[in-house]
Amino acid sequence: MITATGLTLRIADRVLLHDASFQVNKGMRIGLVGRNGAGKTTLMRLLSGTGLPDAIQVEGSVSRTSTPGYLPQDPGEVDPDQIVRDHILSVRGLDKIEARIRKAEMAMSAETGEKQQKAMEKYVRLDQEFHVSGGYAAASEAAQIAANLGIDNKTMAQKLGTLSGGQRRRVELARVLFSGADTLLLDEPTNHLDHDSIMWLRGFLRSFSGGFLVISHNVKLLDETVNQVMFLDALRGQVDTYHLGWKAYLKARAEDEARRKRERAVAEKKAASLREQGERLHAKATKAVAAQQMLRRAEALLENTQAEGPREKVAKLAFPKPAPCGKVPLTAEGLSKSYGSLEVFTDLSLAVDRGAKVVVLGFNGAGKTTLLRLLAGLEEPDTGEVIAGHGLKLGYYAQEHETLDNALTVVENLQAVAPGLNDTELRSLLGQFLFSGSDADKPTGVLSGGEKTRLALATLVMSGANVLLLDEPTNNLDPASREEILKSLASYEGAVVLVTHDPGAVQALSPERVLLLPDGDEDLWDDDEYLELVEAD
Repeated sequence: MITATGLTLRIADRVLLHDASFQVNKGMRIGLVGRNGAGKTTLMRLLSGTGLPDAIQVEGSVSRTSTPGYLPQDPGEVDPDQIVRDHILSVRGLDKIEARIRKAEMAMSAETGEKQQKAMEKYVRLDQEFHVSGGYAAASEAAQIAANLGIDNKTMAQKLGTLSGGQRRRVELARVLFSGADTLLLDEPTNHLDHDSIMWLRGFLRSFSGGFLVISHNVKLLDETVNQVMFLDALRGQVDTYHLGWKAYLKARAEDEARRKRERAVAEKKAASLREQGERLHAKATKAVAAQQMLRRAEALLENTQAEGPREKVAKLAFPKPAPCGKVPLTAEGLSKSYGSLEVFTDLSLAVDRGAKVVVLGFNGAGKTTLLRLLAGLEEPDTGEVIAGHGLKLGYYAQEHETLDNALTVVENLQAVAPGLNDTELRSLLGQFLFSGSDADKPTGVLSGGEKTRLALATLVMSGANVLLLDEPTNNLDPASREEILKSLASYEGAVVLVTHDPGAVQALSPERVLLLPDGDEDLWDDDEYLELVEAD
């Protein structure tokens, strides 16, 4: 169980949350919603016990009866040499017993005589300990959870350092679900999951006996799993809790907003009347006290009713006309890439014509992100080469936002890609991406996933690129921001190489070609044949 008491969160002069108190108890299945940048991820990090950046000021307290299972948006640092299976099992400490069992097995085969006998006795003792602790059943449970999230036996045997960003997210989700925690904190758990895995996750959460708090832009997940909704209102710095399912919450929230609007209109009308009377009385010296009382009553009326907040703004994303380039600005010839003994793909070739629209499909781990990193020059191929054509200007959007420097502020990150702009011009552009006022001076490390997406897209806009490499550009975005990105994709005149699980992004792009990994086969795009693979890959 998690109890929050009197929580107030601030970043610089902005209040994310003011004096909020709530609980996450057994049986509570809570959807935490609000626009990008409202503070959902920050609140979840605080509830999990994960350290917050120094820029975030916290008042109030959070208590936990046990350690929650926390899935952050960023998988975080791990030992790149650790095996996936061991990493999942380590959340229950089972990896250490298994490692000792394997060591005893090696000793049995390597030693002779008395040493071999001792190794055999040790093996039997460890095997019994593993059995009594439920290790074999737990290992089977872990493998089943992993399989349902699209992590096959081959991936379970790989090192963490060889995985793509999407695979890492699946592994961390499997680890959290396997943890046995009675409270789960899940930040965008459906990112990088295919359709079947999302359906399985919905079933898992429906039957989960503990409590959970989930941040998700997946409406079906919220509709099928939550029995409460917490709306983090960025305009008021408050949490509104609705003890309702998703559809009932939507109706109740709309009714609440309409009621507040009516109450405010009535209050403003009464306040205006009181002010008018007060001003008339104020002209008479003998009525000065009564006049002041009326003016105070008018102010009190407005203070006790909530003003209708400004409409939530949407980032204005408009790619500029791409820089001139040759007929084939980007070519890859004979690319191969392996990580240790793991071969990702081999002898892959691709020509990106001026203005071409290409979708890259393949199962998680097939090398989609790796290919984009090779094309962007962030990694070197084992064989083959990437050839920049005449006038090539690349823009790369990375799904894990590694193109951003978390140590820099928002405005400093944009300045790094647009050194020719002065401070006023930089802040004006950031305002179009909803970083206004002090938000532009926030450290990038404190931004939510959606805010980092907006900042990364702002840097792309400044690039004037004629070839965009986009890796899951709609992840973490609220519906309004997602629609803005899709409109921009549809009107962009340059070339695009897109990796996504979002069918809407593919339809907005209207691709001409598809590249299927890991084989590297190319085909003309066909909606009927390939669109369903976008969610399934």
